[in-house]
Amino acid sequence: VQLQASGGGLVQAGGSLRLSCAASGFTYAIGWFRQAPGKEREGVSCINSASRSTYYADSVKDRFTISKDNAKNTVYLQMNSLKHEDTAVYYCAAVPCDPSGMGLASRVNSWGQGTQVTVSS
Repeated sequence: VQLQASGGGLVQAGGSLRLSCAASGFTYAIGWFRQAPGKEREGVSCINSASRSTYYADSVKDRFTISKDNAKNTVYLQMNSLKHEDTAVYYCAAVPCDPSGMGLASRVNSWGQGTQVTVSS
C-alpha cells in the first residue's frame, strides 16, 4: 500500500490545517509522523480501523484530531491551535496502533512524500 500525504501549508500560530493521507489500498492502521529540521522523526497520531482506537502524542493531544474515511481510504489529521513548534514535514505510514502508542518511525520500511507545515509565530 502506498500512502501520500498532502494538505500542508503556511499558517499563523493559533490557526488550523487539515492534512490528508490517501492510501492506494486498505490498511488497518495508519499513523502520522513529523520531522522538524535537525530533529528525529516522531510519531504524532495514529488510527486503527479494526479496533476504532486512536493515539495522540502528548504534544498534540487536545489540539489534533485523527479520522478516517474508509470509503476513500483516506486518513485526515485536523490540526487546531497550531504552534510554532508544530512546524515540520509531516508524513503518514502504515504502522501498528493502539491507544497506548504507535509504531516507531525506525520500523517503517518505506516513506512517501511528506507535506510541509509551517507555523509562523
